[in-house]
Amino acid sequence: MLVLALIALFLVWRIDSPRVERLRAAAIDTVVPSFDWAMAPITGAANLISDFQSYQQLREQNQDLRRELQQMKAWKEAALQLEQENAKLLDLNSVSLDPQLTVVTGVVITDSGSPFRQSVLINVGARDGIIDGWPTMDAIGLVGRIAGVGQNTSRVMLLTDTSSRIPVTIQPSGQKAILAGDNSLSPPLEFLEDTALVRPGDRVISSVDGCVFPADLLVGQVALGTDDRLRVRLAADYQRLEFLRVLRSQPHEEIADPDNLLAPEAEFFGPAGINPASLNASELTDGCPCGSQNMGAGWHLYGTRIRADRG
Repeated sequence: MLVLALIALFLVWRIDSPRVERLRAAAIDTVVPSFDWAMAPITGAANLISDFQSYQQLREQNQDLRRELQQMKAWKEAALQLEQENAKLLDLNSVSLDPQLTVVTGVVITDSGSPFRQSVLINVGARDGIIDGWPTMDAIGLVGRIAGVGQNTSRVMLLTDTSSRIPVTIQPSGQKAILAGDNSLSPPLEFLEDTALVRPGDRVISSVDGCVFPADLLVGQVALGTDDRLRVRLAADYQRLEFLRVLRSQPHEEIADPDNLLAPEAEFFGPAGINPASLNASELTDGCPCGSQNMGAGWHLYGTRIRADRG
C-alpha cells in the first residue's frame, strides 16, 4: 500500500495539467507553513548573532568616539595655549627686530641631478651680496646653505646631501642633535642627548650652536624610519624647489672672557692726585660697616669704588 501510494503521488506530481498544478500548490501551502515551529530555534539564533554583532559595532564606535573626544580635549588645550601665546606676541609687536636679518630671493635654475650630491643653483651671487655659508629656505622650511658663490649664481648644498651636518633643537624637549644628510628626503638624527625624550611628531628647528644657522628656523618633524632610527621629515618641499630665500646671517660676536662680561669698570671718586692703583690693600687693618675697609686719611674702599669721607 505504501508503494502504491508513492507511485500514485509520483504520477500525480508528474502530470502537467493546470488543475493538478493548483492541487499541488494547495498541498504545498498547507504542508510547508507547518514547519515554522522547526525553524524557530534557527531563526532565533540568527537574530541573536545579528544583535551581538550590532552590539560589538556600537561598542567599537563608542570607543572611537571616546578617543576622538580625548584628542579634541588635547587640541582644545593646545589651541588655548596658542591663543595665549598669540596674544603675548601681539603685545610684543612693537619690539625692534634685527634689521640685518633680511632675505634675498633667487630662482632655482638647475639641479645637480647626481645620486651622490644634492645641490641646486640659484640666480643670485656675489653681485647681490651673497656670502658663502648663508642659510636658504623655501616658503616653509630650511632647505640648505650656500656652498659656493659666483658672480651671478650660487650653489646651495641641500640638507639631504651626505656632506651636510647641521645642529638642530627638538621641541618641546629641547634636546640637541645633529641632522646628517644621507641623500634621502628624511635624514637621520645623530648624537641625541636622550632619545627617550624624543617622540615622532616633535618639531625640529635650527640651533645657533656652532654659528652655522640662526636659531628657530623650521626644519621639519621627527619621524621613525623603517630602520627604527629617528629621522626628520623635512618641512621644505624638495620636489618643487622653484624659489629660495637666502637669509643674510651676520656672525655672532665672540666673547673671549665671559667672566668679565658684566663686570663694571673701576670708578674713582676723590682728589685727582691720588692713584687708586697705588693704594696698598695689605695695609687695611680695621673693618668698616657695610663691608668697606678703612684705608686711612678718610678713605674707604667699597669693592671697586673708592670714595673720600668728608665731614
